[in-house]
Amino acid sequence: MKFLRRGTASSESTDTAVSDETEDRESVVVGERVRSQTAGKGRPTPSRRDAEGKKRGPVAPAPKTQREAIKRARSLRGSKEDRRSASAERRKRMMAGDDAVLMPRDRGPARAYARDLVDGRRNLMGLFMPLAVVIFVTVIVPVPAVQTAGSLICLIMLVMMALEGVLLGRHVVSKVRAKFPNEQVGGLSFGWYAFTRATQIRKLRMPAPRVARGTPVD
Repeated sequence: MKFLRRGTASSESTDTAVSDETEDRESVVVGERVRSQTAGKGRPTPSRRDAEGKKRGPVAPAPKTQREAIKRARSLRGSKEDRRSASAERRKRMMAGDDAVLMPRDRGPARAYARDLVDGRRNLMGLFMPLAVVIFVTVIVPVPAVQTAGSLICLIMLVMMALEGVLLGRHVVSKVRAKFPNEQVGGLSFGWYAFTRATQIRKLRMPAPRVARGTPVD
């Protein structure tokens, strides 16, 4: 019986030693794995602000005086020649009808087609600005007969221009809707767009006309 007890005790001690050794090996393997995973980094992940700050570089100190602020603003804007060349290039592209630089109201093929419809017609509304000068002159001239005749003529021309503008707006809206059926064409917005372009002097229109007067536009 004693021999059996000794054998049992020795086997229990052997099992305990084996399990302790196994646990030690597992802990060593886990520690090595953790060290291998963190060896390449070794530091916490930087925040987004820190990362962006490193990419941007050092921030310039704030200007101490108003003169320094003006100089810095001028340096950021560039020289006068650069600004003039950029402005001239932008105006050239606007005159050519480049959608990338045009105002939102002038962008798109539908607006370009509406401009062609207006530019291809001979409109009485093109005399709107000269008529405004005539009205101003008749008001200044201290002759009652001239003022009466000038006011009557200007009133008749304004009525005719208004009627022509309404007919032109309807014509442009119907043509644009027929050519671009999948695009939303507002009657008031496109009609007013055609009216305002027709009242401008042809040489001052922006973008520049692409068609000559009297040219039929399909």
